[in-house]
Parts: sequence; structure tokens; C-alpha cells
Amino acid sequence: QVQLVESGGGLVQAGDSLRLSCAASGRSFTGYAMGWFRQAPGKEREWIASIWNGGYTFYADSVKGRVIISKYNANTTMMYLQMNSLKPEDTAVYYCAASSAAIQLTRSPDYWGQGTQVTVSS
Repeated sequence: QVQLVESGGGLVQAGDSLRLSCAASGRSFTGYAMGWFRQAPGKEREWIASIWNGGYTFYADSVKGRVIISKYNANTTMMYLQMNSLKPEDTAVYYCAASSAAIQLTRSPDYWGQGTQVTVSS
């Protein structure tokens, strides 16, 4: 059974840092593109970062320069999102996702996690 499980969310203050984790299991994700999305209250889910096979990374303008995505393949594939200089507008539920086709990741990933809440107070 394929599972993507996020963790690391919480309540922080503006300017703080936070590292989100995504544990992907149930199959090999070695050749998969993976990424992070977020959904703020009353807004649509938005893509914020991707990492492709080969280590290529991409970031949305809203987070570029403040976040770093990384991925490690082992028995369980781990993906991380290091978030720095957090702002109140970063408050959202953060989801990880995986796609066998990199170009489909931002549109229709094969797998989603259940999400982890990040709340940034001012």
C-alpha cells in the first residue's frame, strides 16, 4: 500500500523556521518527481516546490529564496521542505505528492499525502 505521510507542521512565529517531512512508502519512488503543495483557508491548493529525478529543483515565486526541497531514497523515501523566514501568509495545510511523470506533478500527481498544518502567527 502506497503511503505518503507528512509531519513537522505546527504553530510558529513570523520569522521562524520549520522543516516538513514526507515519508513515502509502499513502492520505490526513486524515479518519481515529488513536490509540496499548500492550501490556505478559502483558497485553492497551490504548488510550491518540486524535486525531479536527478535532483533538479523548482520553486514557486511565493516561496523562492525561503524554502529548500530535498529528497533521499532509501527503504523509505524521505522528502523534506526546509522553510525559513516564515510569514503569516504561509499559514496553510501542506501536502506532499509524487508523480511518475515529472511534468504531471503540478497538475495530477499519482499520490497525495494527508497534509500537515502550518500556522504562522504575526
